[in-house]
Amino acid sequence: MTSVNDPKQLRSGRWFGPDDLRSFGHRSRFKGMGIDDQDFRDKPIIGILNTWSETNTCHSHFRERVLEVKRGVLQAGGFPIEIPVMSLGEMLMKPTTMLYRNLLAMETEEVLRCHPIDAAVLMGGCDKTVPAMLMGAISADIPSVFLPAGPMLNAYWRDTTLGSGTDAWKYWAERCAGNLCEEDWKEIENCIARSAGTCMTMGTASTMACIAEALGFTLPGASSVPAVVAEHCRLAVATGRLSVEMAWRNRKPSTLLTAGSFANAMITQLTIGGSTNAIVHVIAMAGRARLKVTLGDYDAWSRKVPVLANIRPSGKHLMEDFHRAGGLRGLWTRLTDLLDLSSRQVTGRTLGDSIADARVIDEDVIRTRENPLVEHGGTCVLTGNLAPNGCVIKSSASSGQLLRHQGPAVVFENYPDLKKRIHDPDLPVTADSVLVLKDAGPNGAPGFPEWGMLPIPEKLLKQGVRDMVRISDARMSGTSYGTCVLHVSPESRLGGPLAWVQTGDRIELDVPARRISLLVDDQELARRKEAWVPPREHASRGYTWLYTQHVTQADRGCDFDFLEGGDYGKEPDIF
Repeated sequence: MTSVNDPKQLRSGRWFGPDDLRSFGHRSRFKGMGIDDQDFRDKPIIGILNTWSETNTCHSHFRERVLEVKRGVLQAGGFPIEIPVMSLGEMLMKPTTMLYRNLLAMETEEVLRCHPIDAAVLMGGCDKTVPAMLMGAISADIPSVFLPAGPMLNAYWRDTTLGSGTDAWKYWAERCAGNLCEEDWKEIENCIARSAGTCMTMGTASTMACIAEALGFTLPGASSVPAVVAEHCRLAVATGRLSVEMAWRNRKPSTLLTAGSFANAMITQLTIGGSTNAIVHVIAMAGRARLKVTLGDYDAWSRKVPVLANIRPSGKHLMEDFHRAGGLRGLWTRLTDLLDLSSRQVTGRTLGDSIADARVIDEDVIRTRENPLVEHGGTCVLTGNLAPNGCVIKSSASSGQLLRHQGPAVVFENYPDLKKRIHDPDLPVTADSVLVLKDAGPNGAPGFPEWGMLPIPEKLLKQGVRDMVRISDARMSGTSYGTCVLHVSPESRLGGPLAWVQTGDRIELDVPARRISLLVDDQELARRKEAWVPPREHASRGYTWLYTQHVTQADRGCDFDFLEGGDYGKEPDIF
């Protein structure tokens, strides 16, 4: 390092530098672990926050990657310390990892604040780990670089390429329709997850990795590097090296994030055909940065931004293909008139600098503006008397003929009701019906689960139906598809209009007009509102109680109301 690197400016010096009894205790306990003065004195201490767990399949390679991050830190003259934090494994946690996103965000913030850390490497990837760790790092305002887990390798079944999540839904529908035998289903189960890493479709994990890169939190090109290739090992080492530079330069989130950074994040989510979940997370992250992103901002960009990434579930390719085709940096070269190229990155360079040498290699995977997958409106925000504060639909993954539709509601009061009745042969449902699920929002369930892709009733699957209009206050997996209206706000559990919908009510969906309407007269709706009785609370103690008391609605990002903004980067003052 050059002479500008002054150890007296390091945050960790407050713990280890003074000649007093407290600092004696700090140093002596380090030495009790076999650490010597020359290991950590007058060097940046890099906290590596690792979300590895044997319950998180996406992060199963992180035990090896953390060693590579440490190698990079040591190469650059820093001292790495690994700190395990909560691992939000999407597949195994119930009722939903979203219930715990804010808990990991709190843990990340407090771990960074309370330890002698000069900079941090955040190791995540599985859906909610990305926004949670970034939210916490933004609030702690300590130099932080994100290392994405990376997508798993492309999967294959016989002569068919499989995409995790997306093809699971597809083939399950065929099995329910009687078109897929148990032996074939078992073969798919054995090969659809080919390696460590996140879903290789453009689900929430890959979407959030792209958004982390768009916000400037990763090394250029990091968002699409597959989890188990040698390039990902080198990325881990380079991330470790960069963290030391960031510590010396005090390159904090508050020096990077601007309104332009979040505009880039919104543009990125839209052009990659990204998960609708990202909207909630971007709003929450902006709130932590004392900036404001609204559903209206998203919809304004939606009317301008083409979908150029031909990746499932909106398109046909997978993340490994996207990476080979040029990745996010290549795609951005086609949107330079929309992006804020002056936005800063953890490298100290601008976005414009980082894409100066980027190129697109495969124009079927990354389309041109003249040949987009969708011209604009890949994700749309709707309003109306059913969703006064807004709702969203991923129209690029929907059936075009259903984007304008009117039909009678078939209502499920909650998820147990849905599971009990959805496949009942006597359910009064046709292909024109609108399936409605209540009590699945941030307070519902609780935790805002991914129940928004309501299953098609088996009797309709057997008739060849593969999509219907479905409406809920739930989220939907980013790997899912279909004409699913999501995030209805305010949610039904808090007395939003969705709570008053009854089976047989007619609902009108008009995505081009950005409208969703419950076709019931105002007098009748007022009567139903007066008669509505709130459901019982989920919990009277513990984290779930805290969550339900303080979580905001989907249009505000589902953060805790007491964590929005706040004491930005507040430091402990007891030494």
